[in-house]
Amino acid sequence: MTSPQPTPSHTVGPFYGYALPFPGGDEIAPADRTDAVFLHGHVYDGAGDPVPDALLEMWQADPEGDLSGAPGSMRRDPVDGGFLGRNGVDFTGFARVATDAAGQWSIRTLPPGARPGHAPYISVCVFARGLLHHLFTRVYFPQDAEAHATDPLLASLDPVRRETLLARADRATGSYRFDIRLQGEKETVFLDFQ
Repeated sequence: MTSPQPTPSHTVGPFYGYALPFPGGDEIAPADRTDAVFLHGHVYDGAGDPVPDALLEMWQADPEGDLSGAPGSMRRDPVDGGFLGRNGVDFTGFARVATDAAGQWSIRTLPPGARPGHAPYISVCVFARGLLHHLFTRVYFPQDAEAHATDPLLASLDPVRRETLLARADRATGSYRFDIRLQGEKETVFLDFQ
């Protein structure tokens, strides 16, 4: 009888794109909402290469600034208990999307409303290979520039760093672009919650 051989010591995964995304994870806004906006971008590593296996989770207030979302709006498969996706009616304020082979992601959502003392924003959590801990950041929109001056986070940053938190309007498509750079030149501002 032979004894089991030890396995190599290395990181396995990530499995984010396999196990965590769910159908409609990118569709935060209900299908009938004509005021929905598209937000898209790329995730880049420190060398400027796209990260093809990152996972992003996003949370936001609805257009009135309410953070309660719509608990119970996820449908489950009665046979295996898996997620079938959203019910398509309620605004949940939550998205989970994986990047594709080119490091791209996108969501369809409603414009976030302002919370007391803050400019409207979308919270983003980044999971990716090479990260021992997930990263938190925010997306702010250009049409809220007046509120940016009084937002505590934005006001605390120098203008160059502040730019990494601002989505850019794409007038040709009517969407917004927000790229996430994990490190290096133009690294996105990440938040440390304690």
